[in-house]
Amino acid sequence: MTDIDRTPATDTGEKQPFELGSGPGRVLLWLYGVFTVAAASRSIVQMILDFDRAPLAYVLSALAAAVYGFITYSLARGGERARRSALVCCAAELLGVLVVGTWTMVAPSAFPDATVWSDFGMGYLFIPVILPVTGIIWLRRAKTA
Repeated sequence: MTDIDRTPATDTGEKQPFELGSGPGRVLLWLYGVFTVAAASRSIVQMILDFDRAPLAYVLSALAAAVYGFITYSLARGGERARRSALVCCAAELLGVLVVGTWTMVAPSAFPDATVWSDFGMGYLFIPVILPVTGIIWLRRAKTA
C-alpha cells in the first residue's frame, strides 16, 4: 500500500461518513445500550416468573427492548442506511411511548403491572420519552453533518 492509498478523505476532498456513535451520539449509544439490557432483563424475568399476571405489559416491555437493541446496533454500526433505520425506529419508539403512556393513564386496569413505557416512562425517570426525541434530533443533525 502506498501513501496515496492512505490519504485521508479530507485531503482528497471526499466527504467523510458521519460517525453516529461519536460526540453526543456516544452518550445516546450508551443510554440505548443500558436501556436495551434493562428492558430485556425486566421483560425476560417477568415473562418467566409471572406471565399470566400481565402478558400485555410484559410483551410491550420485550418490544421496547427489541427497539432499543436495534437502535443501539444502528448507532454503533454507523453510516447513512443505519442512520435512516435508527431514525425510523426512534420515531416508532416515541409513538410507542406516547400511545402506551396515554393508555396506562386512561385505562390503568389494562396494565396490572408496569411496562418500560408506562406513564411515559415515569418508572425510568421519563428517560423513555426523552430518549427518542433526543435521538431524532441527533440523527437529523447527523444527516446534515
